Amino acid sequence: MRILVVGAGATGGYFGARLAQAGRDVTFLVRAERAERLRQKGLRIIGLGEETVLAPHLVQAGEIESPFDLVLLSVKATGLEQAVVDMAPAVGLDTLIVPVLNGLHHIDLLSARFGSDAVLGGVAKVMTTVDAEGDIVRLADIQSLRYGARRGTVPARLAELDGALGDAGFSAGLSTDIDREMWSKWVFIASVSAVTCLMRGAVGEVAAVPKGAAFAEAVVGECASVAAAAGHSVPDAAKQQTLASVTALGSPMTSSLYRDLTDGRATEVEHVFGDLVERAHRFNVSVPLLELVTMHLRVHENRLKNARPM
Repeated sequence: MRILVVGAGATGGYFGARLAQAGRDVTFLVRAERAERLRQKGLRIIGLGEETVLAPHLVQAGEIESPFDLVLLSVKATGLEQAVVDMAPAVGLDTLIVPVLNGLHHIDLLSARFGSDAVLGGVAKVMTTVDAEGDIVRLADIQSLRYGARRGTVPARLAELDGALGDAGFSAGLSTDIDREMWSKWVFIASVSAVTCLMRGAVGEVAAVPKGAAFAEAVVGECASVAAAAGHSVPDAAKQQTLASVTALGSPMTSSLYRDLTDGRATEVEHVFGDLVERAHRFNVSVPLLELVTMHLRVHENRLKNARPM
């Protein structure tokens, strides 16, 4: 399969690089600034004793000449709408799209543009970040990719897709209930982000103060209650793992949303929290803590918007 990876950041850059290392036909769709850096330095993965440098095949918006078989969409939600415009020439009648964004809002947008059967569900789990030099830094040995047909859809070429993504240096596999897996990840991401953003500290710092763990448990409870009301209850094992993650004493864990907040960048507030709160209201689920973190982050977004030059 010809694979187009949209975005060469912490997630797309990592999985795309692994696929390229495994001999797959991989092209990265990137912005001009990122393309220049990658051409100068290569696509670099460092950390945990690794130092990999690849010379990636790159295209920019307007340079795609024919459809690809698979589009792996890995941009942040804040860049989703532009990414959809840029990748549109790569989507043909038989193209499959595997998005690995946080939340679920992107599924509706992609399905409306490209058709429901073309859009699979996807869940990426990887602990990486991009440093000031543009290198992808591994923070932990977590690297898995799950994908599958969403309920009510009948995508073609699933076996071919599985063969293209499998055996490429990371855990990969077809899911029999990708909707539930996407909701479970949403609960995890929202829980870690709410705890760290509201308290402005790492998980371990919050757990170390009186009632910090109880606060974190209440956040998980709210997130899980929305998933259950939507018909996608988080499995007990996944819920317990999320609870353990957000209450671990000494844990340095934060979320990418927290890092964006503390670094003064735009956040994925509407896709991670705004959409989740809206769904909670639709199902008459009480989520005061999620409403609070949504308000907190919207104040941050308004501050950024007002600070931009006219």
